[in-house]
Amino acid sequence: MKIDRRLFVNFDWILLVIVMAISGLGLLNLYSAGFNLASSRGEPLYIKQIYWILMGLMLMIAAFSIDYHIIIRHAYTIHAISLLLLFLVFFLGDITHGSQRWLVFYGFSFQPSELVKLTMIIALARFYKDNQIDEGYYLRNTLILLFIIMVPFMMIMQQPDLGTSLFLALLFFTLVFFMGIRRNIVISIAAVSSILAPLLWFIMKDYQRERILSFLNPERDPLGSGYHIIQSIIAIGSGGFFGKGYLKGTQTQLKFLPEQQTDFVFSVFAEEWGFLGVFVLMFIFLSLILWGFKIARNSRDLPGTLIAFGVTMFIFWEVFINIGMVLGLFPVVGIPLPFLSYGGSSMVILLIGIGLLMNISMRRFVLHP
Repeated sequence: MKIDRRLFVNFDWILLVIVMAISGLGLLNLYSAGFNLASSRGEPLYIKQIYWILMGLMLMIAAFSIDYHIIIRHAYTIHAISLLLLFLVFFLGDITHGSQRWLVFYGFSFQPSELVKLTMIIALARFYKDNQIDEGYYLRNTLILLFIIMVPFMMIMQQPDLGTSLFLALLFFTLVFFMGIRRNIVISIAAVSSILAPLLWFIMKDYQRERILSFLNPERDPLGSGYHIIQSIIAIGSGGFFGKGYLKGTQTQLKFLPEQQTDFVFSVFAEEWGFLGVFVLMFIFLSLILWGFKIARNSRDLPGTLIAFGVTMFIFWEVFINIGMVLGLFPVVGIPLPFLSYGGSSMVILLIGIGLLMNISMRRFVLHP
């Protein structure tokens, strides 16, 4: 197979540097957050996170080495495989804290719902490629699109994982609106969603309802369901402008902050590095998101634009929701902070997504039949 040398000339080094900068900060932060905490294999959490980063980088290379047009051609098959893995969770999945979300391979846990976020973007790009409509999608097209989201949405809800299922729906509708949809269909979906939304309360598990009530009033149970949010806000506020210093965050090192290596890893960073450190981190995240939009804008075809936009919005929404969550602006729904939160599934899938962004960026000058 002949490899076009222009791909190497057009390699997106800026994107790689941005991602490695965030991941590097994430490892430093995870070292502090996981101080004296060990993984199930007895290894420090940051060491295991390095393993996941290395695995993700290898898959990232694979993701940008294969022409994304070939990936789009097999999009439905790729999405079907991710749905199959999601289905297998119900039979082979590991149960942790009352939820069945992970498949375990040789000691490594993998969460298929993270993969579905990415394959859904690819499947929507394929649908858009085959069904381009200038005046916007009608009801029939919209119903086909809804099928792409409803199957994984219902399966993830049953795990149960309310946060991921709602995130998947948010990402889906972001992409559908970007693709174009007629105004009357938007109004109809909004009306139906408003009618069905109250029913979601009765479908939720007790702990999920408790999280929402605690979000509305954390003080109602300060030692129970409201404890996470209260301790997070204390940690962030105590960081001040310059922070308490690396490894010197009292909320973190004294373990007052729950889930400080996953959901609340931003609180750890804010306590130790303060407003100034948070400003730098947000600037790097903003650079990544704007660079992703630039890749989407410069893509030479619409499917490439949609994938680049989808991956970028994937990252944007996770950053937005996670930070809003730890600030008490949103309920605690278990959405990780990209490249900072501990977790192999999230890290690997995000790096594959970065590989797709590089794929599209590298081929912007290459003609495709």
